[in-house]
Amino acid sequence: MNSLFFLIPIALIFVAIAVRALFWAINSGQYDNLDTEAHRILFDDDKPVRGKSEPDPAPKDDELRD
Repeated sequence: MNSLFFLIPIALIFVAIAVRALFWAINSGQYDNLDTEAHRILFDDDKPVRGKSEPDPAPKDDELRD
């Protein structure tokens, strides 16, 4: 029974911290635009990523002089 006098206030402190963090996230704009990130995965990137199996491009003249 004595442990409840310790655990209940600790649990209430954790709940208060979680609620405070939630309201901070809402007020700082974390949840303002949920559609952009959801649609971003559907579109291709502008620059294709080179795979490891592709050979390196030929070096330019400026790179050979260094």
